[in-house]
Amino acid sequence: MKRIFASADEFIRRSDWKDLAIVKFCLFSIGLLVGLQITEKCKKGVRIAASVVFTLTYIPLMVKYLGILTGKGEKA
Repeated sequence: MKRIFASADEFIRRSDWKDLAIVKFCLFSIGLLVGLQITEKCKKGVRIAASVVFTLTYIPLMVKYLGILTGKGEKA
């Protein structure tokens, strides 16, 4: 596992914003494909879970980004 995480860290270090945008589009697309396979009966629970995950991941990302944008974030 350490090797996988180390290679992911290296990928991020070598990537620019365009590479990361492509990753996000890829993940979004696979999410749509998976979402198309969910039955009507299960959609409400999936929507709730997706909303919770989105909220829990979006807030820290935006806090970090806004810190960088205002110049108050950590220097890499």
